[in-house]
Amino acid sequence: MAEKLANSPSSTRQQILRAAEAAVLAKGFSGTSIDELIAEVGISKSGFFYHFRDKAMLAQALIERYVEEDGEILSGIFAEADTLSEDPLHSFLIALKMLAKLFEDLPATHPGCIVASVCYHEQLFDREVRRLTGEAVLIWRAMIRTRLDRITQQYQLRIDIDLDDLADMLSVVADGGIILSKAVGDKSRLPRQMLLYRDFIRLVFEPRATAAER
Repeated sequence: MAEKLANSPSSTRQQILRAAEAAVLAKGFSGTSIDELIAEVGISKSGFFYHFRDKAMLAQALIERYVEEDGEILSGIFAEADTLSEDPLHSFLIALKMLAKLFEDLPATHPGCIVASVCYHEQLFDREVRRLTGEAVLIWRAMIRTRLDRITQQYQLRIDIDLDDLADMLSVVADGGIILSKAVGDKSRLPRQMLLYRDFIRLVFEPRATAAER
């Protein structure tokens, strides 16, 4: 049974996706060839095309897989943070700290951003792939905006700021932190940037402490 599962079409498809994700994050889509993927997985070229019509179809599958897995990671972190605090702001701050901790061991705990990789080379892809990248960003915005809306039910904003912009800022910090970490060869940069975003959230919502409270 185990041998049949290992050789099943779904297993081969997942192997291709894993190999493609690693290659794309390391070299980009333009630097990733179908030939290297079939060599990595150990299949024929016809075997590759059985699962994916072309590289655009592969990109589409990678984005869908990445968004689903990232959503599960964020949902799990938020759910755990909610068990640690009923206060929506404190729960969000806990979640951001947990996310920073997750990023400390990049890429072992988080591979990088496939969506960003597609955006860097969007001219290589068709309209459907570009649509999916846009939807991915909006999905993440909606997830974070939900948390921010909960916070505003109990806390007032201390500055005039659009909550969609504040939600988008998390994606900007995460993707920018990945680039920064790789550019300078220091993986601590990403979690440090995430903790700065956490500090900013605290300043945006929490009232200033009085001298007695300090």
